[in-house]
Amino acid sequence: MTFRKLFVVTAAIAALGVAAGAAFAQTAEQKAMVDAAKARGEVGELATGYLAFRTGSSDPQLTAAVQAVNEGRRQVYARAAQETGVSVDVAAARAFETIVLPRISSGQWYRNAQGQWVQR
Repeated sequence: MTFRKLFVVTAAIAALGVAAGAAFAQTAEQKAMVDAAKARGEVGELATGYLAFRTGSSDPQLTAAVQAVNEGRRQVYARAAQETGVSVDVAAARAFETIVLPRISSGQWYRNAQGQWVQR
């Protein structure tokens, strides 16, 4: 991918309002649940641009909150991909690299492109 195309993808995603813990489909309560789970290390960011459980969850509300965030992100990534002519997966991965990863707080977890969980 050329630098210009990478810049366009990043700009499109940023313009659509993707933020590290935020997505359009979630409620304030769901965001708070996800943020707390991230702080506890139960939920982490993926290099694919989405959230995942680091540990299993038996809390249906937390599972629904993670799904809501991921669905909101998927919608934003799809719009950015359409605007820039790349795949949704490419848009999502670029959003992780340029927007999400820099905003991961100290002590929180993410899974890198090699599939390893890393604590910041």
